[in-house]
Amino acid sequence: MIAPLVHKAGDVLGNFSRRRFLVSGGLLLAFADLSRMGVSIAAASDTPARSNTQIGGFVRISSDNEIALIVPNIEMGQGIYTAEAMLIAEELEVNPDRITVLTALPQDVTDMTPPLLRSLSTGGSRSIRKSWTPLRQAGAAARLMLISAAADKWNVSVDSLIVENGTIKNPANNEIATYGALAVDAVRQPVPATVKLKSPTAWKLVGQSIPRIDIPDKLNGHAVFGIDVRVPDMVYGAVMGCPFLGGSVVRFDDRAARAIPGVLDILSIGSAIAVIARKYWIARKGLAALDVTWSAEKYAHLSTGDVLASIKSAADHVAPVTARDDRKADMGQISGKKIDSAYESPFLAHAAMEPLNATVHVHSEGCDVWMGTQVPTRARQAVAAVTGIPEKNVAIHNHMIGGSFGRRLATDFLEQAAKFACKTQMPVKFIWSREEDIRQDLFRPAYYDRVSATLGADGLPLVWTHHVSGPSVMDRFTPGGLPVGKLDHDAVAGAANTPYELPNMHVIWTRADTPVPVSWWRGVGPAHNVYVVESFIDELAFEAGIDPIVYRKRLLKNNPRSVAVLDLAAEKSGWNSDMPEGVGRGVALHNAFGTHCAVVAEVTIEPTKAIKISKVTAVVDCGMAVNPDTLVAQIEGGLLFGFTAALYGEVTLEGGRIDQSNFHNYRLMRINEAPHVEVHIVNSGEEPGGIGEVGTAAAFPALSNALFSATKERYRKYPFKIK
Repeated sequence: MIAPLVHKAGDVLGNFSRRRFLVSGGLLLAFADLSRMGVSIAAASDTPARSNTQIGGFVRISSDNEIALIVPNIEMGQGIYTAEAMLIAEELEVNPDRITVLTALPQDVTDMTPPLLRSLSTGGSRSIRKSWTPLRQAGAAARLMLISAAADKWNVSVDSLIVENGTIKNPANNEIATYGALAVDAVRQPVPATVKLKSPTAWKLVGQSIPRIDIPDKLNGHAVFGIDVRVPDMVYGAVMGCPFLGGSVVRFDDRAARAIPGVLDILSIGSAIAVIARKYWIARKGLAALDVTWSAEKYAHLSTGDVLASIKSAADHVAPVTARDDRKADMGQISGKKIDSAYESPFLAHAAMEPLNATVHVHSEGCDVWMGTQVPTRARQAVAAVTGIPEKNVAIHNHMIGGSFGRRLATDFLEQAAKFACKTQMPVKFIWSREEDIRQDLFRPAYYDRVSATLGADGLPLVWTHHVSGPSVMDRFTPGGLPVGKLDHDAVAGAANTPYELPNMHVIWTRADTPVPVSWWRGVGPAHNVYVVESFIDELAFEAGIDPIVYRKRLLKNNPRSVAVLDLAAEKSGWNSDMPEGVGRGVALHNAFGTHCAVVAEVTIEPTKAIKISKVTAVVDCGMAVNPDTLVAQIEGGLLFGFTAALYGEVTLEGGRIDQSNFHNYRLMRINEAPHVEVHIVNSGEEPGGIGEVGTAAAFPALSNALFSATKERYRKYPFKIK
């Protein structure tokens, strides 16, 4: 078994100061893509060699032969530290047990050449897709520079040298030098104008199941998540936001709270209050002791029904934006059987295991933040904007995240913490309780979809129309907001681009913003749209009297990768085998995130009308699978996340307040409910696709179609309940 890589929890690029990171060993070279590989960032010929040498933006080698690989994405359970380090190590020719993995931080790397380091973010299942080529190029270029340094030192040709596990050997005399011994000389070498990457047949790491580097520390308690951070003189802040949408503090009486021993201060920023104390539970007691009057403002009577009605109304009264229009001029001559359906999707919470938290210290020299964030560069900018401190004086110390599912793509909670921190001189760890984490969430939008098709004599669509109505997620993340009339591509992702050949396709989106704050949620647009498209495809197959998998294949004539995953899913799931009464199978297919995926779910309807998902078969073609074991884990986790939402997930409101507050009324699947999941990987050899959200997007329709198979009732709204 290959030994695991090592990750330094909480390490900030080896605790380098900014200057030491930029000038170390004489020259820092940054690698991005072949067009940018000759750019030098800092040169200091009179600077003495230091113990640590940077060879590119992603590789650091010390004189005692310690090798650190700097990865651009944050670990939140998806295994990205391991996968990205494997890409560099493959071309650098080092074994995993020789490596320490460090997390890139914005204050250390945003001035560097590689785009991967200039703007750090982790989301949208894009990490491997973005880093597949640049990280391998970085490892290969560093290796070539080390070889050139050895060739110069020994006065031999580079072609005569052998590279093996962090050493370079001269076979003529068996002389060997470690990377560490050559690092200072290597940074003086010119950056290669081009690098030849290894062929897949030569790979030693990529495609192998390497043990994940974050698991040992998580098992032995050494892992440091944002909520685990300890800094000198730190105190705690318990945060309470206005329970009413759009509301704020009117007045509060803090005399009882201030009388509690250990309570240090009570802070208000209008929309929220924080109690500062020596210990977190004392701060929580202080919150409970506060007498607060909140304004309900104009949403005091708002309910879930009101919000959903407004979304439906917008579909009829607000001009839509066109996402795709393939209609031909002779549409009026098309005749056939028309099928119409409407689907509803509820608001959903993220409910990650680690609730929101941020440790912030505003001081005379700037501001330090310790947290787990998916967007450290954006977080740094947000803190600078809130505090008025120059961005160069803001440091984000990023830590592993205990689940996020898109929640930490937003910086709203950090902005709150920064506002509070400006009112005190102490470093404060702000923690949002589970109840606050859920009630103050930025939710997955609710949607209303109308979809229709006209079927020809063969039962296949002649016309396909999909009208999506719902809030804009991109509005929050677009500087100045998304302009009216501009398409939110996330709202139609998975609807405007299906795996199928659908003639006369027309996809539109009606923007229907609501008072409920929204953001990205695991699976983003496809998690909503694949449910609608795949459920409706099943409806059409039933109307045509054609098996659902056969029906899909007839629409996939130019999509052999999707045909392949469908065929394997049918085989491995026993699709054509007989099922007893009350048991059903459902299939779902999508090509989201650059990955082809087919899932077959098998359900049993129990006498109590409870839904039991007994078996799930998933087939995935994500091109090159960097670490197959991680891929399997991500599909399993993504499916369970989606099934949880499909069975139990729904955020409702009454009187302008969110109803749900904890896991007693925002349920998760329990271990005894988890189905047996089989994951099969098809290695097509294509460029890598994403994987973290693939299972989630497939879960909803696979389950809804299985329920129809078992009950002969359509389920166009979740959470699913047996009728």
